[in-house]
Amino acid sequence: MTYRRAVMPVLAGGLLLTVLLWWAGASAHALHLPGATGMLNGQVAAELEHWLIPWSYDPPASATFGTEVSGGSGGAAGAAGTNYLALYTTAMQIRFGAVFAFFVPGALLLVRRLPPVHGRMPAALLAIWAWGVVAGTLAVTVSAPWLIASGGNGSFRFLPRLAGVISSGRQVLVVTALVAAALTVFIARVAAKGAGPLSHEAVPARAARLAATVGTAVIALSLVVLSYLPVAAALQQVSPNIGMFAEPGDLLRQWLLLGGWSGPGGGPLGSWLLYRAGDVLLLAVVWWVLRRLPRLLTRATVPAMAAGAVCATVLGLLASQVLRVAVDGVGSSLRWDLLHLSAGIGEGVPAALTCGLVAGTAAALTLRVAAGRAETADTTTPVEDSAHLG
Repeated sequence: MTYRRAVMPVLAGGLLLTVLLWWAGASAHALHLPGATGMLNGQVAAELEHWLIPWSYDPPASATFGTEVSGGSGGAAGAAGTNYLALYTTAMQIRFGAVFAFFVPGALLLVRRLPPVHGRMPAALLAIWAWGVVAGTLAVTVSAPWLIASGGNGSFRFLPRLAGVISSGRQVLVVTALVAAALTVFIARVAAKGAGPLSHEAVPARAARLAATVGTAVIALSLVVLSYLPVAAALQQVSPNIGMFAEPGDLLRQWLLLGGWSGPGGGPLGSWLLYRAGDVLLLAVVWWVLRRLPRLLTRATVPAMAAGAVCATVLGLLASQVLRVAVDGVGSSLRWDLLHLSAGIGEGVPAALTCGLVAGTAAALTLRVAAGRAETADTTTPVEDSAHLG
């Protein structure tokens, strides 16, 4: 699929994602209305507000701006507070602009290499959905310094506060990115109808399996080794005294760890194994997607494989998190319980981006080497057979 045909669906999807996030943020304070509180109850309304506030132009009621100038004269303190409020507004402008800016290039690559035709539509929908979640996470990341500075003391424990800001707003992203992906895929399918037959790259099955195994091993390194609680604790305790960039442990964990686990404790072994089933599901999803990805792509380039691996890791994370919500929610019938259990949906996306890029690159390079060896073997085999016959 050419870029000319792919650009319109991607722009429409990126615009819809940005508008939906803006609308969700603008709806946050409506939860304080008497009707909303009466319909949802206070706990549900508070939880939903916590999910929506990261996308709201209106700062939360608990926010303070320019706290270090509060002891100054009234005029100076008021002017400083206005300036810090302007920083908050700038942070939100950057956030919404970055959502669109990050979504478009990644989705454009996916739509071009994974067009939603000839049985590829479900794969394209899932891939663009996952990329929408990644784009929103990156947007929150790049806007976080302005948001932290709007508090009036941006240099105090900057990296731990940065980690906290990055982890916010992810639940809304999962829903809005799915809607934006559906629109993108629908328009792309219409745009691709007159494009003619798509090219398809022949990939040996053995090479595809080997590439998927190598990529999954990279994900397993984060999920099994780095996420083991003693190792994760050692990462979190990293705290070199380098001024503003001290205490990077929380940030390292967020960008390197896909989960957290320990050996079975005092609880029953069956419950521990049931929780570990989520990790197994994540690795199974990653391996299966990486195994099929070279045949789904019109061309298995390194950027396309890297983006596909990121999306596969995000999808695996979401699948494992939904499984754990189901396990924890057995016997729970209250709306508040289900909402509370769903608070972990969307965790680990920064680590999925980091590990997915490495896994996809490793899988692409392995695929090239293995496919090249297979072609060499196919070329030399007839020569050797004829020599033996002679």
